[in-house]
Amino acid sequence: MRRPRRPLSAEEARLWAEVVRSIAPLAGRRPPEPPAASADSPPADPPPVPGRAPPAAPRPRAPAPPPLAPLERRMTRALARGQTRAESTLDLHGLTQAEAHARLIGFLRRAQASGHGLVLVITGRGRAGEGAQDETRGVLRRMVPHWLGLPELRTTVLGFQEAGTRQGGAGALHVRLRRRRGA
Repeated sequence: MRRPRRPLSAEEARLWAEVVRSIAPLAGRRPPEPPAASADSPPADPPPVPGRAPPAAPRPRAPAPPPLAPLERRMTRALARGQTRAESTLDLHGLTQAEAHARLIGFLRRAQASGHGLVLVITGRGRAGEGAQDETRGVLRRMVPHWLGLPELRTTVLGFQEAGTRQGGAGALHVRLRRRRGA
């Protein structure tokens, strides 16, 4: 079912007339006639109100942060064989979430500024024993990967993965850092 066309506003008719004037018709055809503007349709832009600033233009969106990438297979193999080691280590044992988050951000930014490419972050596995399945156990182990993926660290962190059993296993993460720009 076809809907009836609405009449063009005066502004829309003026724009259409400019478009029609700017094109050349196909051979053997004449240019289209401009449609009649409707007197009862409102103008495209409301008239400016005296004493009021025009609406601000929308801000351009910031570019999306770069995605995280897993460690390269070659680096993972070298770490497992002991041929490559982390250049710096951060141990978060015994810290609260707020303290650990602040230390993690500071540590990663300092490591990047120092030119380090790979660091080890030790979160710990959480307390074992009664209630080991409890959601409150191993909070840092769960939260650090989340923090590493936040936009505030995407310019610092290239990727991460759980460390091998010799480097801490499930209680540690190898974090690959991006190179500093301009360095």
